[in-house]
Amino acid sequence: MSAMSSGKGAIRKQVQLPLSVAFRISLLNIRVRFLRALITAAGVMLGIAFFTAVRAAALYAPPLNPNDPAALEAATRQTWLVVMSLLMSTVGISNSMLMAVTERYKEIGTMKCLGALDSFVVKLFFLESGMLGIVASAIGFLVGWGLVFLINLFRLGSAVFSAATPLELLALLGQAMAVGVVVTVVATILPAIRAAKMPPAAALRVEV
Repeated sequence: MSAMSSGKGAIRKQVQLPLSVAFRISLLNIRVRFLRALITAAGVMLGIAFFTAVRAAALYAPPLNPNDPAALEAATRQTWLVVMSLLMSTVGISNSMLMAVTERYKEIGTMKCLGALDSFVVKLFFLESGMLGIVASAIGFLVGWGLVFLINLFRLGSAVFSAATPLELLALLGQAMAVGVVVTVVATILPAIRAAKMPPAAALRVEV
C-alpha cells in the first residue's frame, strides 16, 4: 500500500508542474509565434492608447461644467467610444487566442498525453496573455499620453508641465495597466477553456 501511495505521489509531482515551468513555456511560445503575439499585443495597445488619450485629455482640459449639456453629451460620447474600442480589442484578442489554440492542437495534445493537467494548460494561456497585456498596456499608455501631451504642448506651451501632477499620471498609468490586463485575461477565458477541454488523442489526430 505504501509503495502504491509513493508511486501515486511521484506521478502527481510529475503532472503538477511548477509555475516557473509554465512561465518558461509561455515565454517560449511568445518567441516562437512572435508575429501572432505582436498582432494580439497591437490590439491591446491600440485600445489602451485610445483609453489613455481620452483620460489624459480630461487632465489637460478645463473642469467639466455639469450645467453644460453639450459638454456632458461630448463626455458621454467619448465614454461610449472608449467602451466600444475596448470591446473590439477584447474580440480581436479572443479571436487571435482561438487561432493560437488551433495552431497548437498537437502541442497541447502531446502535453496532455504526457500528463499535463487541464489547469496547467489554462495557466499557460493566462500567463501568455497576461505578459502580452502588461507590455502592450505600457506601450499603449506611452503612445496615448504622448500624443495628448504633444498636442497640448503646442496649445498650452510650458503650462502643460504643470497641468497634470505626477500623482495623476501615475494613477492614469495604473488604470491603463489594469484595464489592459483585465481585457486581455477576459478575452483569454474561452480559448483557455477550449484548450484545456481538448481530448488528447483527438488533438494528436488533427492535421494542421
